[in-house]
Amino acid sequence: MEQNVLRGKAWVFTDDVDTDLIYHNKYLAETDPKKMAQYSFEYYPGKEKFAKEAKPGDFVVAGRNFGTGSSREHAVYCLKELGIPVVLAESFARIYYRNAINNGYPVLFVKGLSDAIKEGKVKDGDELEVNIATGEIKDLTNGNTFHGDAVTDLEKDIMASGGLIEYLKAQAAKK
Repeated sequence: MEQNVLRGKAWVFTDDVDTDLIYHNKYLAETDPKKMAQYSFEYYPGKEKFAKEAKPGDFVVAGRNFGTGSSREHAVYCLKELGIPVVLAESFARIYYRNAINNGYPVLFVKGLSDAIKEGKVKDGDELEVNIATGEIKDLTNGNTFHGDAVTDLEKDIMASGGLIEYLKAQAAKK
């Protein structure tokens, strides 16, 4: 399988997923990103066992405004460290989007995903194939296809560098 093509199970969420639901403020004192993974979605109704049941390679699939709320980077770290390779959502809160990109974590904007979730066109447990280079998402369980925005070249470069700070250091070293 092509390097840009990922396969995994869908974990479906609604619109307006707050950072407190992704990573509760109760755990903000934790500074080790590897330990943050165990708390992912612990306070999201119906997904309390997400961190124990999600497998590396699974996808978080959400509607509009994913990552609204506070600016905590923990909400990015916990999913990244859990092995969720990319978050798929119709839209992202600006601060979550910037935190994700700055930390070298891909997110895909997928037009119409909120309605598709509400209409049952993508459900928990569906097997997805995601091409982060083209933005195409195939639901292998039901045959539906969704089209997201591909990860940009700059985002790819930042991810390959391990985040924005490392990318900027590499750019400065070239001068």
